[in-house]
Amino acid sequence: MGSRRHGSTLGDWPFADPPDVAVFTTRAIVEDGAWIASISHDAEDGAWQFHDAGAGSADMAEARVVSLLSIVERDPSVRSILDLPPGGRASRDASGSPWTRDPC
Repeated sequence: MGSRRHGSTLGDWPFADPPDVAVFTTRAIVEDGAWIASISHDAEDGAWQFHDAGAGSADMAEARVVSLLSIVERDPSVRSILDLPPGGRASRDASGSPWTRDPC
């Protein structure tokens, strides 16, 4: 997609993926307000995944599809990690903790 910039309610959108790109997350994040514990940027298809810290967060029955913008609005700290290359992962120990990038 290149490095186009998109406007959004958050000001200048600095990411390669547009704000309305579909991303995968969990029911707990979307419906219960759980904090995001881990992020992955899939190498195979470039899809983004945002998981909570719950034991069932990888369960397909818990999966939800939302826009990237909605994730950034829920937790602006993910802005610091959205330059993860495909295959990249990041995690944190608690809400508000800094993100730690896993080696690719």
